[in-house]
Amino acid sequence: MPLRLIFMGTPDFAVPTLLALHAAGHNIVAVYTRAAKPGGRRGLELVPTPVEREAAKLGLKVLTPKSLRNDEAQAEFAAFDADAAIVVAYGLILPKPILDAPRLGCFNVHASLLPRWRGAAPIHRAIMAGDAETGVTIMQMDEGLDTGAMMMREAMPIAADATTGELHDALAAMGARLMPVALAAADRGSLKPTPQPEGGVTYAEKITKAEARIDWSRPARAVHNHIRGLSPFPGAWFEFDGARVKVLRSTLGSGSGAPGTALDDALTIACGDGAVRLVQVQREGKKAMSAEEFLRGNALKKGTALS
Repeated sequence: MPLRLIFMGTPDFAVPTLLALHAAGHNIVAVYTRAAKPGGRRGLELVPTPVEREAAKLGLKVLTPKSLRNDEAQAEFAAFDADAAIVVAYGLILPKPILDAPRLGCFNVHASLLPRWRGAAPIHRAIMAGDAETGVTIMQMDEGLDTGAMMMREAMPIAADATTGELHDALAAMGARLMPVALAAADRGSLKPTPQPEGGVTYAEKITKAEARIDWSRPARAVHNHIRGLSPFPGAWFEFDGARVKVLRSTLGSGSGAPGTALDDALTIACGDGAVRLVQVQREGKKAMSAEEFLRGNALKKGTALS
């Protein structure tokens, strides 16, 4: 049965769920997203969010309030008389009047197996921590930080060399598949929310650019997880020949030596314990390229020390 829905989301991760709900025939009465920001080649034009772009293509009503904490915004939200609100990486805190307005409540697609990795950067943190699996939790939202009861939960393995970019796309697709199913079950009353367990809670703090520099003194596996966890953004980096070089893809290598030293002529770099082989890199101001392409234009030979 089609439901009256409010969709709330901002980045690319949210788009597949919006499209899935629309394809399922639900009546999306409003789309809430963050306001367009200056961007473009010269940073002068206003660039709408990925969700706003897709909503415009679908002919949906778009709202971009700066806050939902005032009476006017809350009254406008309630006036849509929605059965449910679907929230996917929206970016604004939902106060209690917003959470309580829809008949069924507000449901969230969260990219982790809650209660592990509550917070802003669950995909990055799962990879950086070396987790063997992650997944998606469909959660009924409350006033806490990702503390709501779980409606549905599905796991997937994290491949040894998987990057945040790859996992992002896989989890976005998983969330888009699960949300319509969970929503239909909630409407029928056949899916009962389950409180999150009290144990195993971790928090996925927002990624900062300050933590992106590679520390070669760490064990190779930790360095590898750091690299792939920050790929493609913000990108783990080292300095070479006066320029920053981002590492977009790596794998565990063989050999040992002083941390940060090239062990061969193929970008195998020694770590505090073991080594990593750099597979794809991007020098400042250049396009991403394979290790082989990079080495054709840069004399990074065996014995070179990186910083």
